[in-house]
Amino acid sequence: MTPPPAPQTHGWRLSLLTRCGAAAPIPTAVCHPCDVAALGAVLEAASLGLITPILVGPPAKIQAAAQALGADISGYRLEPTPHSHASAARAVALVRAGEAQLLMKGSLHTDELMHEVASAETGLRTARRISHVYIMDVPRYPRPLLITDAAINIAPSLEDKRDIVQNAIDLAHILGLAHPRVAILSAVETVNPKLQSTLDAAALCKMADRGQITGGLLDGPLAFDNAISPEAAQEKGIGSPVAGRADILVVPDLVSGNILAKQLTFLAGADAAGVVVGARVPIILTSRADSETARISSCAVAVLMARAAQAGQPRVGA
Repeated sequence: MTPPPAPQTHGWRLSLLTRCGAAAPIPTAVCHPCDVAALGAVLEAASLGLITPILVGPPAKIQAAAQALGADISGYRLEPTPHSHASAARAVALVRAGEAQLLMKGSLHTDELMHEVASAETGLRTARRISHVYIMDVPRYPRPLLITDAAINIAPSLEDKRDIVQNAIDLAHILGLAHPRVAILSAVETVNPKLQSTLDAAALCKMADRGQITGGLLDGPLAFDNAISPEAAQEKGIGSPVAGRADILVVPDLVSGNILAKQLTFLAGADAAGVVVGARVPIILTSRADSETARISSCAVAVLMARAAQAGQPRVGA
C-alpha cells in the first residue's frame, strides 16, 4: 500500500478564529468554571472576542481559580450557585430564558450537565437527537475531519444514527462544506447480517436515497482505511465518491468513536474541537484533559453556529 502523504500544516484550527471575525461576542453561560483550566479557557475566549461569559457556580471557588490565574473577573456577570448540580440547572435556565446563546461546560462531570440539558421539562431538547461532533485537524489528512458520535450516545439505534448523521451534515454546512462526504464506519466494507453496524450503514444510505437524510453524500459500510485512504479504497475495488475522501466519519458506537478521536489526538498529533449539537443552542463540551487550544477551538465552532443562527440559517437540530 502506498504510504500516507507527508505531514502538512493546514492551520484549519487557526482559520476558525479568523472566520469568527470582529462581530459581537456571544453571551455564554459557563457552567461551574471552578478550576484553573476551565476558567483560563473562558477568559482566553473572552479576550479573543468570541464570548461574553456568564460565570455560573460557587463564587468562592471561581474567585480562587481567578486568583490562581492572576485574573480580574470583576467585569463579568457571576451567577452564584452552591454546587455543580445547581450550576448545571442555572446555566440551562439562563439559556432557556434567552440570556445566553451558548452553553459551556466547566469543571463538572459531563453527565451532570447533560442531565439538565436532556430534561424533557426544563432542558434544551429539540425534536432531533442530541449528539456530539469532533472537528479534527489531522496532520496527515488533507481536509478537516468530523467524527460523530464519540461523547453522548453510547449505543445509538438506527433512528438515533439518522439524527447523528443529519446533525453532523448540518454542522458541516455551517463550517463551509456544501456537500460533505459521509462515511458510515464498520469493520468491513460489505453488509454482514452478523455485524449490526453494517446493516445500520446500509439502511442509513438508503434513507439518504429516500430523502430521510439530506445535504450530504453517504456511503457505507466502510472500514476506516477505506474511508480515509484513496489507495486502500482502490485496492479493495471500492468505486465511491466518499471512499478515501470522507469529510464525516460516523462511528458505530461511543466507545469506538472515543477511541478513534483520542487516538488521532494523542498518536497522530491532531488538533480537535468538540461541540454538542441538536439542542436549542450549541454546547461547548470539553474534557479536563483537553488543552486550552482545544477549548478555544471548540468555542470558535460554537460561535460560528450561533452566528449562523443569528443570520437566519437553519439551526442544527431544527
